[in-house]
Amino acid sequence: MKPRSLPLFILAMLALANVPALSQTRPIRLIVPYAAGGPIDITARALAEGVKDTLGTVIIENRAGAGGNIGADALAKAAPDGLAIGIAATATHAVNPWLYSKMPYKADRDFAPITQMLRVPNVLVINAETAHRLHINTLQDLITYARANPGKLNYGSGGNGSAGHLAGELFKAQAGIYAVHIPYNGGNPAQLALLSGQVDFNFDNLATASANIRAGKFKALAVTTLKRSPALPQVPAVAETLKGFAVDTWWGLVAPAGTPRDVVARLNQAFVAALKAPETQTRFAALMAEPVPTTPEEFAAFMKAELAKYEQVVKASGAKVD
Repeated sequence: MKPRSLPLFILAMLALANVPALSQTRPIRLIVPYAAGGPIDITARALAEGVKDTLGTVIIENRAGAGGNIGADALAKAAPDGLAIGIAATATHAVNPWLYSKMPYKADRDFAPITQMLRVPNVLVINAETAHRLHINTLQDLITYARANPGKLNYGSGGNGSAGHLAGELFKAQAGIYAVHIPYNGGNPAQLALLSGQVDFNFDNLATASANIRAGKFKALAVTTLKRSPALPQVPAVAETLKGFAVDTWWGLVAPAGTPRDVVARLNQAFVAALKAPETQTRFAALMAEPVPTTPEEFAAFMKAELAKYEQVVKASGAKVD
């Protein structure tokens, strides 16, 4: 090496030393416990693209089935070497442990949290014609009517133990009302039932319900996040009427338990940077999803609280999968 090129070489080495050593000799597997094409899969693929310069290639592996349990179990049993990570979601890490009589993994023991990724609000929507006929313009109007007319209102959901069902049961308990639950075989049939007036209200995913809200077919009474959603800022949160109410859909990244802390820290650094990138936030906004980058410790505490919350909700609902 020529002497005059030495300073440039040293500068280049120093610059490389300041780049986190995140790239792997083998690609990382990111296990998504749901089928390709859904919101969780789409956002996982976006993040995999966002970390390719720091982590190298991240391959998405869809392992759907059993409400997410098959994919979560595959991750729990993977080697804790930083080359296998996966999605933890409301269902897999908060609801299913209480919904399924037998679980192949321990949600609170078999995983090392990396970061929360996103939360997507659910929204309490009422059939617009029903709202007009019953003079229900606000969440408090709905509660007042339901208390005065117990059992006259009903609500639909995508099935027993679904997010819409559990949100409805928690709402009934906190509001002190009774409404009949009508389960359907999936979210789309439940939404069609609300459109046709077969049911009075639903707790629906905001991304799914937004088109009918804009068209005036659904009246949005409240979002289920603790605070108002940036995607629907004019609609209050249920918590503004029922203190502490929060039932939103969330998901994040975890590794198998036993993954070294320094590896988790490097993964966290890379994925948090990707979550904060403007182009990522723009892509997620189209899905009504709000990025929620956290530390591993914050995500661990959040999942612990969600697991405890849904124990009470699932038990109160009576839902069970054998």
